Amino acid sequence: MPRNGPLPVDPIAEAKRQWVDHGWTNAAAGMSAVTSVIRAQQLMFARIDQTLKPFGLSFARYEMLRLLGFTREGRMPMSSAIARLQVHPTSVSSTVDRLVRDGLLVREQHPTDRRAAMLVLTASGRTVVEDATAALNAEVFSQPGLDEQDVTDLVRIIARLRRSAGDFTDPRPLPDPL
Repeated sequence: MPRNGPLPVDPIAEAKRQWVDHGWTNAAAGMSAVTSVIRAQQLMFARIDQTLKPFGLSFARYEMLRLLGFTREGRMPMSSAIARLQVHPTSVSSTVDRLVRDGLLVREQHPTDRRAAMLVLTASGRTVVEDATAALNAEVFSQPGLDEQDVTDLVRIIARLRRSAGDFTDPRPLPDPL
């Protein structure tokens, strides 16, 4: 049953209190941090889903279209999309299948590798992703629910977590031009 307003107590703070009361003090702060991030993700996804619904897109479908929309020609090998989106190949295939079904992208033969597929954004796909991006920028990304400094701090903190988990490495310094 949906609730009609805020809860009278923060359930994550209460869970942390329970962790401490049960003798798990060393894990209480970490549990609170992990649970807080997961709850924040749920809240953000709810806003994203509401914004993308009129376009018939999930966030996964949007990400695929946006990735292709950022390329010069609206095309890329499927293997590159899988690597950049950091999701399981089966998930990407399923997402691509739905986008192809809806006429938002097509699969083409890779020009040099007969075993590989190229993903190509259609004109309809480009229109949908540009419209969806405008809506997300206006309704979600420009107003994430935090002030500018908090957003900067949050992104830095999460980037440190991601880097230490092996999600990415810092780019190597480029040599000075000759």
